[in-house]
Amino acid sequence: MRKLAVLLATMSIVTSTFADNYAIVGGKIHTMGSQGIVDQGTILVRDGRIESVQSGESVPEGYERIDASGKVVTPGFIGALTSLGLVEVSSSSGVVDSSIEMTPISNTGAALDVQYAVNPDSSLLAITRLEGMTSAATAINGSKYLFGGLGAIIQLSGQSPVLKSAAFMTIDVGSEGAEHTGGSRAALWVMLDKVFEEASNAAGDLSAEKPWYGLNTRSDVKALKRVIQGEVPLLMRADRAADIRQVIAFKDRHPSVKVVLVHGVEAWRVASELAQSNIPVIIDPEYNLPGGFDQMGATLSNAARLHQAGVSVAIGMDTHNIRLAAQHAGNAVANGLPHEVGLESLTRVPASIFGLDTEVGRLEVGLQADIVIWSGDPLEVTEAAESVFINGLPIKMESRQTKLRDRYLSLGTGNSKKPSQYQRSE
Repeated sequence: MRKLAVLLATMSIVTSTFADNYAIVGGKIHTMGSQGIVDQGTILVRDGRIESVQSGESVPEGYERIDASGKVVTPGFIGALTSLGLVEVSSSSGVVDSSIEMTPISNTGAALDVQYAVNPDSSLLAITRLEGMTSAATAINGSKYLFGGLGAIIQLSGQSPVLKSAAFMTIDVGSEGAEHTGGSRAALWVMLDKVFEEASNAAGDLSAEKPWYGLNTRSDVKALKRVIQGEVPLLMRADRAADIRQVIAFKDRHPSVKVVLVHGVEAWRVASELAQSNIPVIIDPEYNLPGGFDQMGATLSNAARLHQAGVSVAIGMDTHNIRLAAQHAGNAVANGLPHEVGLESLTRVPASIFGLDTEVGRLEVGLQADIVIWSGDPLEVTEAAESVFINGLPIKMESRQTKLRDRYLSLGTGNSKKPSQYQRSE
């Protein structure tokens, strides 16, 4: 009920005449940057960028004042790995771009690129941003290729949502990945090393005028070269400790590759090795029971143990329920993760993983004004996002779900706008 009340109250501050320059005053600001936490501070926003963050209230002439007294202010949260904008209803093929069949453009999947498939009108974007999420990594989550292709970072508003294309490449090196690559890890890892070796040794522009007999297509080689050179992070999905040790060994063989471990249910078992290899981890910290034989070591303290060992942790892996990432981070905090680190796992850390830390993920001078005003601690399920700003603009706190709520909230009253079949005489 509290979230319902908050959403209704918030809708009143969003107007079509919102100022370009404004000041958010009086809130407890978690900058996630060098200024740390600023109590009762002021954020000045000018032309979509953060102009300053300071303690106390100082609003220059020409700035609209937004009162956040008693509230909590954070950077917009970042969905660390999703398929947002690529899938609406998974059972309807016409609106699913998150899975892919075999195509001549690629032999290994490296060349696939989701930037062309993102739908800015997906209802999931509006549902997600109402929970304080302002951007997300989005990628293919189902294919029979070795790689899942190139993912993109998107912001959750506007008709041109792609913030960064070809932002990362994905690969599953667990049981499912092995199933699609010869049915065994014995084939998968040999295949992976071979395609990397081939791309490393491929010289020139590989034009169509020259014969090419590689395992990769020419387009695959072009994409893989950027991964090998460290320009594009490689997100490697694995759960069981034995597979994660293979990920670490891969990093040792290819030190220039920016490896990120994904999912990592048993990552805590090799936490010190991950820290030593400087491999960050993107996890869903909600696994407390084995969901399969790769997850026998599932524990709610996974995030806390990784942090204690010195591993950078990002939280949030889902699509239709990425809006629950703050709740998941809160549960990780309840199981030993420091509170501020829980907020970092939703902001600064994912921005750093994807090379966007000079653009989003913190409230610092010059960064994009992705800002959320919360009713209280965002990691508490009883609190809610009251106002969300993306690229400096306030979003309308409305989604398909809130429209349905409003449509049926006053069932039976005279002014309700309902389909005729719901209009009753009494």
